[in-house]
Amino acid sequence: MDGAQRPAPDPALDDDPAGARGPRGEFVPDVTGRPVWRLLLRGLGVYLPGWEPPGGALRVSDGPSGTGPDGFGPPAFLNGDSGFGLHLPARRRGLEPDREIYVRGREDPSFGIVIAGPAAAIGTRVVSAGELLRYARRLTFEELFDTGDADSVPYAVRAAKAVENVVFLDRATGVGLCAEVDPVTRAVTCPVFVRLGGRSERTIHAYGVAAHAVRSHN
Repeated sequence: MDGAQRPAPDPALDDDPAGARGPRGEFVPDVTGRPVWRLLLRGLGVYLPGWEPPGGALRVSDGPSGTGPDGFGPPAFLNGDSGFGLHLPARRRGLEPDREIYVRGREDPSFGIVIAGPAAAIGTRVVSAGELLRYARRLTFEELFDTGDADSVPYAVRAAKAVENVVFLDRATGVGLCAEVDPVTRAVTCPVFVRLGGRSERTIHAYGVAAHAVRSHN
C-alpha cells in the first residue's frame, strides 16, 4: 500500500465469538475467537492463497518442557508468560518484507499488521512478543508516513502506537508468529505459532497457548 494511504476499518476483524472452538478437543478454544486469529486468517488468504487454513490452534503445554503435538519445535519455543518465541540463526538489517495494515473499529481504532518476509528482518536472533510488536509498530509508522507530507506524521505515530495485533509469516522457512496486546492488562503475548507445509502440501498448522495460561502470572 502507498505510504500515505490510510487503511479503512475492516469489519471482518471486529469481535465475533462464532467459531471460537475447534472441532476437536486438542484445540485451544479461546485463541480462535480473538482478533489476532482473524488477522492470521486474513493474512494467509493474502500471502498464501489457495492453501488450506488451520481449523484451530493445537494446544502446546505451557510447562517447562514446552511439549506439544507433532510439528511444534525449533525454531519455536515457549517463552514463559509471553507465549511463543523464535530462535533464529541470524538477523539482518535493511530487509523490506511485504506488509498489509488493517484497522478495527472507528471511534477508538486499533491497528493490525500482517508482515510476510524473512524473520531475520525483525533484527534479533531471539524473537519475543515485545520484539515482534516493536518491529511491527516501526513498520506501521514507515508505511503510513509520507516524506512529502508533514501532516502525515501525527496519524502515522498514532497508528503505530495503536498496533495491537501482529502476524508475521516467513514463507521461506515455513514459520509464522502472532502477537497481541491484551485490551485490559496491556500485556504483550504471542499466543499462536504457525508451521507452513511445503508448496506441494499447501497445509498450515497453528499451535496455541490458552490465554489464561499465558497471562496467569501477570
